Amino acid sequence: MHTYIPRGVCARRIDVELEGDTIKEVQFTGGCNGNLKAISKLVSGQKVDDVVALLQGNTCGPRSTSCADQLTLALREAQAQQ
Repeated sequence: MHTYIPRGVCARRIDVELEGDTIKEVQFTGGCNGNLKAISKLVSGQKVDDVVALLQGNTCGPRSTSCADQLTLALREAQAQQ
């Protein structure tokens, strides 16, 4: 399990587990609980590249990032550490 500390969002932590280039599990700590649980379920079993292509650059309100955008950074970091 790889732990990523997001910046500029309400979530305080993102834990990512990969199996090769596939997302096995994602857990958010903090943030909008229901939405982040849904994102975690939706991305489970998906390819990292597909999720990054879909969510990278997504913003939240006036912020230049979002929890989904930060997830893409967490995924790339976890991928690099494999």
